[in-house]
Amino acid sequence: MAMADITVRGAGAFGLTIAWVCAQRGARVQVVDPNGAGSGSSGGLVGALAPHVPENWNPKKAFQLDSLLMAEKFWSEVEAAGGVSSGYGRTGRLQPIKDDKALGMARRRAETARELWQGEAEWSVCKTSDLGSWTPPSATGYVIHDTLTARMSPRRAGASLIAGLAVMGIDVVPEAPDQGLVVHAKGFAGLQELNVELGKTIGSGIKGQSAVLRFDAGEVPQIFADNLYMIPHADGTLAIGSTSEREFDSPDETDHLLEDVIDRIRTLMPVLHGAEVIDRWAGVRPRSKSRAPMLGAYPNRPGHFIANGGFKIGFGMAPKVAHVMADLLLNGVDAIPEGFRVEDNL
Repeated sequence: MAMADITVRGAGAFGLTIAWVCAQRGARVQVVDPNGAGSGSSGGLVGALAPHVPENWNPKKAFQLDSLLMAEKFWSEVEAAGGVSSGYGRTGRLQPIKDDKALGMARRRAETARELWQGEAEWSVCKTSDLGSWTPPSATGYVIHDTLTARMSPRRAGASLIAGLAVMGIDVVPEAPDQGLVVHAKGFAGLQELNVELGKTIGSGIKGQSAVLRFDAGEVPQIFADNLYMIPHADGTLAIGSTSEREFDSPDETDHLLEDVIDRIRTLMPVLHGAEVIDRWAGVRPRSKSRAPMLGAYPNRPGHFIANGGFKIGFGMAPKVAHVMADLLLNGVDAIPEGFRVEDNL
């Protein structure tokens, strides 16, 4: 067997997409994960690919915009290669507007979105009375509707990438020696390793719990209301969530906090009363100290690199992260933006 040019350790959103782009560009790649693909936070249920608000523009927001705009082409290529759907769809999002101050801000953001989103998507203010039954309650009678937000099924996206990589002869293996340049994309476990190795806090984990309801809302926007996500998926289910728990004893177990989320969503959206809960999930999402993805050279390990910390936005950032990391690994081109560098967390 030929030696690999790139070893990717971790088969979550960042690891699989980096492997995919490197392989697309002709590199020989091996992917190693002792727990299997999607075993961490990338095996969740929600799949909300949502943008930052269009104001106070900075490199992080610009990077995320690029990634969201790349997503449709990216996932269509993955799906075409392996024949497995990722569940991707740019279906938009609705958010209720709570008071007159927020209404004024939303209207100003509609103006800035026209400039900052480059005409590729819209942020508009709509009356709830114009939107039908799939609408969150709003104290003002208005909601924000953006057309940039997309959805995907994290598990299907992982399966789509695995199928695409398999066509190129790349499987996820539980163990293998390092070959070539090494990318550490190990999520929460990787951050824990860094904390120990460097003797300080580089990142942490935030537990999340989510669920899936048997409810076919159709091709409608996702809803973000009262800090709750409701994501209609292509398979006729509705993903809901999620909790954000800084302290937890059982990282992989659901409990009363998820039941509270389910109850709150059913109260908020009466149309969901009686919808059966068909799946529950809990896991720990990696969050770097800077809260942004952490990309670049691994401290004190020549030939090793880090791609981690995609807290809540891993799949949304992944297309652009994968291309930036492939540029670095294969061409020595460092296009990592301000705020995303490993040293921003040291």
